[in-house]
Amino acid sequence: MNFTEAVRVAQEQYPKKVTKPIKYGTAGFRSRADALDFIMYRMGLLAGLRARDTSSVIGVMITASHNPVPDNGVKLVDPMGEMLAPAWEVHATTLVNATDEGIASALEGIVSEAHIDTSKKALVFVGRDTRPSSNRLCDAVIAGVTAVGGEFKDFGIVSTPILHYVVTCYNDGGKYGEATVQGYYQKISRAFNKLRSSGTSNGNYDPVILYDGANGVGALAMSEFLNNMKKSLNVTIFNKGEGVLNHLCGADYVKVQQKWPEGVPKTQNVRCVSVDGDADRVIYSYLDSDGKFYMLDGDKIATLVAGYLQELVKGLQLKLGLVQTAYANGASTAYITEKLGVPVACAKTGVKHLHHMALEFNIGVYFEANGHGTVIFSKTAREAIETAAQAKNNSAEKLSQVLDVINETVGDAISDMLLVETVLHARGWSVSDWNDAYTDLPNRQMKVTVADRAVITTTDAERVCVTPEGLQNTINKIVKAFLKGRSFVRPSGTEDIVRIYAEASTQEEADNLAIQVACAVYEHAGGIGDRPKAPC
Repeated sequence: MNFTEAVRVAQEQYPKKVTKPIKYGTAGFRSRADALDFIMYRMGLLAGLRARDTSSVIGVMITASHNPVPDNGVKLVDPMGEMLAPAWEVHATTLVNATDEGIASALEGIVSEAHIDTSKKALVFVGRDTRPSSNRLCDAVIAGVTAVGGEFKDFGIVSTPILHYVVTCYNDGGKYGEATVQGYYQKISRAFNKLRSSGTSNGNYDPVILYDGANGVGALAMSEFLNNMKKSLNVTIFNKGEGVLNHLCGADYVKVQQKWPEGVPKTQNVRCVSVDGDADRVIYSYLDSDGKFYMLDGDKIATLVAGYLQELVKGLQLKLGLVQTAYANGASTAYITEKLGVPVACAKTGVKHLHHMALEFNIGVYFEANGHGTVIFSKTAREAIETAAQAKNNSAEKLSQVLDVINETVGDAISDMLLVETVLHARGWSVSDWNDAYTDLPNRQMKVTVADRAVITTTDAERVCVTPEGLQNTINKIVKAFLKGRSFVRPSGTEDIVRIYAEASTQEEADNLAIQVACAVYEHAGGIGDRPKAPC
């Protein structure tokens, strides 16, 4: 294939104006939207080659998830809804860092290394979030796809989970479901409605939800779900899009700031469900009778779901496991291992790492503390569940329906919410009953801006800092002074910041620990700007 056209379009419409090296990170490429046009174009080129390489549809999702409105980003979706293969992350990085004139040789290098038959057809599915910049950047992706002779289908504004779902369904010939947006809503809604056929109330469970849509696509998706759900949930949607995306609301705000979202009425003892800007993360919260705020994050969701699934798989000879990251609260790990007896594995931060480790179990539950996660079932598990369900095993029949509520292709805020509601309803639990299962250790997250995030390297699933030399020893000394203290640091996958996590026996101590570790990072790792201060 001749890449002259790819070079011409790049030079005339999407010229590269930056020289700083850029890397395809855990979230793909993400930065200020006004710096992304050339990157989007080149990811369209890459998607066209990847589609030929796999003889499958490839997805391109334009979103910056929980980031503020001026940002945007892009990530590629592989054939079965998984994240882009590591070797192709390298190709993405190489292509984006090439000069405009060097695009042809970069593409030729990829074709040669991957042994791609460029005469094959290429089809790319494209989706985008609600950011004002997403339309323009979508055009750049499409220009890239067509410049290498590919075809595209533009799904318009969709959540990230929807794009992963339709890519998967198209590539497996519809076995997982119908490869349309409506097929996604109908499959999940139908399964949830079946699980609710016995009624909406049970014990302390109340089907009332305050839904925080983060002023993003999650609000649109929830509205569409409600059209399909036969009033089995009483959901009121807030932050529908009238405000600023992710500003003082949404899953990341509630998780990191540990505050009730703006724009949602402070109704006591009613659970609030917050999603992020592209609806792949979910966080629960509530206010008790005294107005005290409680948050239930990915750890709480993971333990709730794992405990429920453990009950349903009894007698099926299936290995169930839970995968967490270093961000998982220490109390959740103790609860799941000591109280529930479910095996726990620790993976590096990033969904692709958790997903890979979850595949080691017949049923793998994986959640990051930020509310991003899902459940995946092996072929063995699916067959065992189906056989038992046909034999009228009640638990297996229920598990078969639960399977269809879950979006296995990727973390899905609304699918995960419906899974949580299924478990709470089955248990007859209120949100406070759920929260009382175990008490989180107080924790605090902070970040330090540094000149170059590459100076921080880690090992042991990011729990130990290798470089710069001496930083881990300093952290160890600081942690020793705190009761139930634990802290780790890791570089961001997308920007020059270092993230700090700290937990201890009281909130004051967790805050103090986080500040001390942040100051150590600032000193050892080339912090820039103001020294870290206490969180507001």
